[in-house]
Formats: sequence, structure tokens, C-alpha cells
Amino acid sequence: MDALASTHTITPVRDSPPPAMAYILDADSEGVIRRCFTDLGYVDGRITRGSIDTAIEELARSGWPRFLIVDVSGIGDPLPRINHLAEVCDLATEVIVIGDRNDIVLYRDLKAAGVAEYFFKPLLGSLVSRTLAAIATGTRVQPPSRTGRLVFLIGVRGGVGVTTIATNLAWYLAEARERRVLLLDLDLQNGDAALQLDAQPSHALREALEDPARVDELFLERGVANVTNRLALLAGLEPLSDHVAPNEDAFVDLVQKVLPHYRYVFVDLPRNTAQLLPKLLHMPSTVLLVSDGGLAAARDVGRWRSKIGTNTPERTLLHVLNKHGADGDLPDKERLRMIPQPDVCIRWDRQIMSASTLGTKSVQTSHAILEGMSALSLQLSGGSAEEIPTLWKRIFSRWA
Repeated sequence: MDALASTHTITPVRDSPPPAMAYILDADSEGVIRRCFTDLGYVDGRITRGSIDTAIEELARSGWPRFLIVDVSGIGDPLPRINHLAEVCDLATEVIVIGDRNDIVLYRDLKAAGVAEYFFKPLLGSLVSRTLAAIATGTRVQPPSRTGRLVFLIGVRGGVGVTTIATNLAWYLAEARERRVLLLDLDLQNGDAALQLDAQPSHALREALEDPARVDELFLERGVANVTNRLALLAGLEPLSDHVAPNEDAFVDLVQKVLPHYRYVFVDLPRNTAQLLPKLLHMPSTVLLVSDGGLAAARDVGRWRSKIGTNTPERTLLHVLNKHGADGDLPDKERLRMIPQPDVCIRWDRQIMSASTLGTKSVQTSHAILEGMSALSLQLSGGSAEEIPTLWKRIFSRWA
């Protein structure tokens, strides 16, 4: 043991977080957690006096443990903070929450958000130890399913810029927010996602949709185009003479297989294809309806809202008004008589129009697209607006 301790002293692994960490607000709970860590052999487990906000701030910089215990005591509605934690932490991290409320509704909400377990104070050490041991050995009866977030992007009319938004938003969340992102372009014969991202289309997406059983680790390694270390793309450019018919069950199967590997899976979904795949729009997801400011687009936003239906706990619909302020736009007052206020507006900028020919890297120099992607990322992943300039400065300095 002394020799091992000496070895660890000489060559510490400073970049690796301990396997178990806890952020606790009171001394009694801290003592219980410390004993649990010791009983389970986590002698290097780290306990910090702090809240869930402290955990998010510190671990986003230093890395994530295998087990994380966070304290939400005194927070009226802890679910938004839990959702924020889920956005930033590693998918492999098992999160246990402790709090001061014995509330079955809160318990169910936390479990639905992917939390492994919730305990209310005062803590029972034996119960916490059994839970940690069950997670570590894989003997939980119903382990929570933690997967990435599915985002559909649908242009209500042609030419509204949905692919430009899809490629830039995927790039932003991958590079500025440092999330693993996969973009699927479901327009297999005319899609521009690969063109805008300066990537090579392939037959992999068509093959995956024709035979979802082929999607395994090897497929994800060889069939997916890696635009950057964190941004992956599945896009094809099939012959116009081919009959490429969408298969809804195959697509659902494909999505379920790739979601555990990415924080976000974006789907650039042509509106005609969306009408042939009604199940997709009712999957747990966020649906981004993209329009321009014209009269016909406003009309079609209302029609798509009616088709998709009201928001549910598992599915959220957001309207993105693109090219706001371009010639031919409806006045805002007139638009509001037809449809609700858009969730995000991206102002008109002629420079954005170069996206399909000069690519995403060129269009990212447009302040309008940067502001729009910042606003959209906050809608999807949380965060604070003051972070945005720093993030973009960091990204551009890396790409310069």
C-alpha cells in the first residue's frame, strides 16, 4: 500500500476527476455521504460544501465523475437546474439528487429528467449506499435512460433558410458549447447540409434507413462524416433517378440508436417528408418551425402549428422567424394578428445568403447569424447571454 501511495504521489492523474463527487449544503448530510463513499471504497471521493449551481460551475471546467450527488435543498423548483445539469454533464455520469422535500411529483419529474435517484433529508446512509452499489454493479431494476436531445428543423416554405439555421446551430452547439452533435439531412437527393459544412455526402444515411440493424459502433465510426471533433454529419446526395421513399419505422429505429451517442441529434426535415412521417413529429423532441416574414409563411406557420398540436411535457414547438426585416416582410402588428410572437427572430443580412455557396464558416462572420444562433442555443440548452461573446471569441480564435 505504501508503494502504491508513493507511486500515486509521484505521478498523479490531475486531469481525471475522482469517481464519486458530492456537493452538499449541510454538515449532517455531508457526514452520511462521506461514510457511504468510504463503505463503497471511494476513498478519493470528493465532497464540497455547495449547491447544484456550484457543481455545474466547477465541473463544467474540470470534468465529470462517474457518480455525482447534488443538493437542491431550499430551491422552490429545482427541475430547471436539473435540466441545465443534464445539458452540460457527461452522459455517463449518474446523478443522485438530495433535497428537503418529500414530494412524489418532484420525485417523478426528477426521474423523468434522467436522475438516478432522489433522497430527501435526513438521509439514511444504508439506503444511499445500496443505491450507489446497485448503480455501480448494474443491478438496478429500472436504470434511467439518458440520451441526447432530438431536434427537428422544418421550413414551412421553400427558401426560408432552414438548412442554413440547421448547419450553423449544430456547429455552434458543437464548437461553442462543446457538445457532441449529429446532424441528419433527410433530403437525400437535394440536401445542402454537406455543401454548407464543406463535407462529403455519402450513401451511409440511405443504407442506415434501408437497414437500421447495420447501425452499430463500426457504422458510427466509418459511416458518419466528422466535420469537427464534436460535430458529425449524415447526409447523402442520391441520384435523381432513384426512388428514395422514407420509411418511418426505420428512421425511428435509427434515431433511437444514435441518440445515446450524442448530446444533440438535429434533423433537417423537408416539409414534404415530414407530412409522410407523422410519427416523427410526436417523438420526444423539440420542433423548430422556420419561416421568413412573408404573408404566405405566416399562414403556413399557423397551419403547421395546428398539425403538430400543442406542446406536451415531452415535445416542444418553437417558431424561428428568419430574415426578419427583409423586403416583403409583414409588419409585426399584422403578423401578430395571424400567429403568436416568434420565439426567436434572426434579422435579415445579405451576407447570410452566401451560406450555400461559401459555406458555414463564411456565414459565421455575420453578426445576424451569430446573434440568432446564440438565442437559439439558449432556448435549447440554457446558459446566460453574457457568455456568448466570450464563447464566440474563443471559437474564432481557434479557427483563425
